[in-house]
Amino acid sequence: QVQLVESGGGLVQPGGSLRLSCAASGRTFSRLGMGWFRQAAGKEREFVAAINWGGGITKSADAVKGRFTISRDNAKNTLYLQMNSLKPEDTAVYYCAASASGNWAQIHSLLYDYWGQGTQVTISS
Repeated sequence: QVQLVESGGGLVQPGGSLRLSCAASGRTFSRLGMGWFRQAAGKEREFVAAINWGGGITKSADAVKGRFTISRDNAKNTLYLQMNSLKPEDTAVYYCAASASGNWAQIHSLLYDYWGQGTQVTISS
């Protein structure tokens, strides 16, 4: 079992930055593939970014490439999402997820085994 707790969400003006964190416990974090997903009101959950167990493989959705960066600190059991140049369309609940398939940066939500509760990110002036 893995417990995931997101933090760092909030209200930011367009063009601003936020860094989300996801603290993991309950299983060897360094063996897990990790990802970020988001769900806007009235829309389906969508992939944002993913990273493999060692951090050497990352993938990002086209909508966030060049603006969002996923990273991890295995010594701290923590996953991060640095979000820059934020846009109103980035407004959503952001979820951290963990996959037992740690070798790859998984983009499909069905390949994730554990999910956090989510943190709200609102981009508005």
